[in-house]
Amino acid sequence: MSYETLLVERDGPVLSITVNRPKALNALSAMVLGDLSRALDAAAADREVRALVVTGAGDRAFVAGADISELAALTPETARAFALNGQRVFTTLETLGKPSIAAINGFALGGGCELAMACTLRLASETATLGQPEIDLGLLPGFGGTQRRPRLVGRSRALDLLLSGRVIGNSLGHSLVGFLPNKC
Repeated sequence: MSYETLLVERDGPVLSITVNRPKALNALSAMVLGDLSRALDAAAADREVRALVVTGAGDRAFVAGADISELAALTPETARAFALNGQRVFTTLETLGKPSIAAINGFALGGGCELAMACTLRLASETATLGQPEIDLGLLPGFGGTQRRPRLVGRSRALDLLLSGRVIGNSLGHSLVGFLPNKC
């Protein structure tokens, strides 16, 4: 199967899914979500696939968030549909029944951070910068981040991060310990 916005490669039982929009910092567009949905469905149906690695192309971003150019054109109705689709895709990843690893390089912001949280484990490079800065835009995380974050780091830390919009990362001199507890 071919995808317009993903590179999908299999090495034995491991399927690697790379969001391939480096010029757009691998931003989540409707097309990316569609491709990701199809790739996850194929992985679920393939008994030979035992694990997934999800990452972003290039060295600047894992996924820098939703595609702002697409968001700006949405009506309230189409924005709701976009958020529900993102929630569905990320829930599919979270409940796939096969372990998934987010290999986080560069920016993992907004929807990108939510994508990482939907994976079973998260591995962050020295250049990783994570956060959900939607609050700074007057928005809420739309793909399930408000539910996943407390399960990963506890209610108090989750509220601190979600309500402040604070971005954390190795490149900023911050420790990711406690932000993504499965960091290796």
